[in-house]
Amino acid sequence: MSTKVTTTPDWPQTYGRIVLNEVDSTLDEAQRQFPALTQKTWFLAHHQTGARGRRGRAWDMPAGNFAGTLAVQDPTPSTLSALRSFVAALALYDALVVVTGRPDSFALKWPNDVLLNGGKVAGILLESISQKNAIVGIAVGIGVNLAGAPHVSKVEARALRPVSVVGEFGIAVGAEDFLNIIAPIYARYETQLIQLGFGPIREAWLARATKLGEVITARLPNEEITGTFETLDENGYLILKTSKERRKIAAADIFF
Repeated sequence: MSTKVTTTPDWPQTYGRIVLNEVDSTLDEAQRQFPALTQKTWFLAHHQTGARGRRGRAWDMPAGNFAGTLAVQDPTPSTLSALRSFVAALALYDALVVVTGRPDSFALKWPNDVLLNGGKVAGILLESISQKNAIVGIAVGIGVNLAGAPHVSKVEARALRPVSVVGEFGIAVGAEDFLNIIAPIYARYETQLIQLGFGPIREAWLARATKLGEVITARLPNEEITGTFETLDENGYLILKTSKERRKIAAADIFF
């Protein structure tokens, strides 16, 4: 038996909401509609025909899963813009805890994944939004395996197994209900980022991080580095301590 979750917290007043039955990608739709937006706006699609993940990889979306993008007009310094991946990760973690009541089952994986019982349940993808060759905003793409997980054959070698909320807990929550849960949580963390900077976000993220203080491998375009995941710096870069040095890593695929 599955349990239906219908939690509907108050929608944040300064955020818009657009729900689509089908679209190529909520990231692409956010880009297309951005010039007409007057506030931060969530885009949710019940079905995507051209979803994608990091580095242009295909994103498989079984029916009933969450596919959303938040379009943000970005008045903040560009150094803060990319840090919204950590804001989104914290919001996802908290929203999933609201749904399941199981905080000990979730963890955050640098740079942009949420884990459930050691498997990947959600991913985040940030893309810049440009107009007339100037960056004017950012699209925060979020995919969550609510109802089903892609088959393991659809993920790359060494990647973590995909899992879903229904598969792990037998708890069912609709995509629109999940949007109602995550939107106000994200808004609170976004306000914290703007008003207080990255410090509190960084500390909260590290408190939920997987493999902190343990040995991991970072795969960069031209090398792989193995070392101890020491911390995040003030820009959200991963600090990896090897036998020879401390490496500061801006982006990489992480394996353990």
